[in-house]
Amino acid sequence: MTGLTFRPQRAVALSEIPCVTIGEFRDTVLTAVTEGGRLAALFGHPSEKETVQLFAVLAYSGTGMLAVTSTVVSDGYPALTPDCAQAHWFEREIAEQWGVRPHGHPWLKPIRFHESYRAGHEVWPHPPGQPLAPSVTDFFQVQGPDVHEVAVGPVHAGIIEPGHFRFQCHGEEVLHLEISLGYQHRGVERMLVGGPTKRTIHYMETLAGDTSVGHATAYCHAVEALTGGRVPMRAQVVRAIALELERLANHTGDLGALAGDVGYLPTASYCGRIRGDFLNLTALLCGSRFGRGLVRPGGVGFALEATRVAQCQERLERALHDVTGAVSLLWDTPSVVARFEETGVVSRETCDALGLVGPAARACGANRDVRHDFPSGLFHVAHLPVATWHTGDVFARAHVRWLEMQRSSAFIREQLAALPGGPDHEPLGSLPAHHFVVSLVEGWRGEICHVAMTDAAGHFSLYKVVDPSFHNWMGLAVALRNQQISDFPLCNKSFNLSYCGHDL
Repeated sequence: MTGLTFRPQRAVALSEIPCVTIGEFRDTVLTAVTEGGRLAALFGHPSEKETVQLFAVLAYSGTGMLAVTSTVVSDGYPALTPDCAQAHWFEREIAEQWGVRPHGHPWLKPIRFHESYRAGHEVWPHPPGQPLAPSVTDFFQVQGPDVHEVAVGPVHAGIIEPGHFRFQCHGEEVLHLEISLGYQHRGVERMLVGGPTKRTIHYMETLAGDTSVGHATAYCHAVEALTGGRVPMRAQVVRAIALELERLANHTGDLGALAGDVGYLPTASYCGRIRGDFLNLTALLCGSRFGRGLVRPGGVGFALEATRVAQCQERLERALHDVTGAVSLLWDTPSVVARFEETGVVSRETCDALGLVGPAARACGANRDVRHDFPSGLFHVAHLPVATWHTGDVFARAHVRWLEMQRSSAFIREQLAALPGGPDHEPLGSLPAHHFVVSLVEGWRGEICHVAMTDAAGHFSLYKVVDPSFHNWMGLAVALRNQQISDFPLCNKSFNLSYCGHDL
């Protein structure tokens, strides 16, 4: 393990982070990934004399440790992607944000529509003698007899956010899928610089609306680590309950939607309603079905008295009874299970190469869960078994969700029955100058990573968010290879990735 090593939710001085040559930087990252580490974050930050400092955050699940290293580059550097597929999306983002070209990147095009593109300018300059990089509207093409393209989006029916999917097909078989996002790039990370302010927590809760609790928790962990604040145990328990309720609500919705995608309406109808029951449980805690206003730096924003605890317990048991019946219908219907099995397979090798996270990774047999590998808050002392399956297909991604629902519900039941007393909130001090922290939380889609850096005044000089969808979109693209194009809705829903969480 090389670079500065530390645990998540532990602030370190920026001066302690090594700044090495680009060759040493590449060797550190590639060696770490080869030895079982994973690229949790890779990003740039403006440095002196029109240069950019690159930071790599490496996660070692076996030890629960992180390592960070950095290097300074100007207009370009040798790309990591040809040797480390996990860097593919990150390096495209670095290029579009800072104009730094990763030389040798196999498909260097923007992952978002930035202002420079909308203004008709190049997203980054092309050095003399270098081939032109693809523009955001260029797509990889497969050549050959009878090969054709199918374009889906970016405008979709209903309320789904925009995203474009370009299929290269031979008949009904998908040879390649390219995913183009960023149509609603909001500049949230840019707005976080200079914080924390009164608006900061609200940005966190709306980074990805269905993960309000997860992102708010990651932010609060980062601020609490920087200030050295301690969160009361009662508040930690309430946070963990809210995080698992968010998981229950979204997994219930996903299982219902998967049933709907194969035309099995009983489970689809039931789960659509039962998802609302879990959301209403979160609303019982704080007045918001999405958990907004609940998680706050230093603790939680609402007290949970005995009457509401009893109501939560009663409603939870009722919802669990209903969802168990609805999901049992799914597993007891052979035609549904047959449709799920061997559809959208992602191998364990591909999962590890791409650095997939969350249920998508655990469905490939990867024992990868932040609550287990990098525990924080209540998960230091209260452990949930990691739910995995081995087939890597739609069935596995659905089955892992159901296993997690059972374990999350048992966890919530246990915590409500033994909710400790004490305060719900403790005041925090000011942020220190020139410090660095990484916060990891297991959201319902997978690993949420927040990285914060402070300036001389103790304000955020950089705030980097890596939503789990950022790691997993390429997994969806790979899952469609050699599948029928009619399998796309089912595969897409089995990942259920976030557009807005990606398009920050």
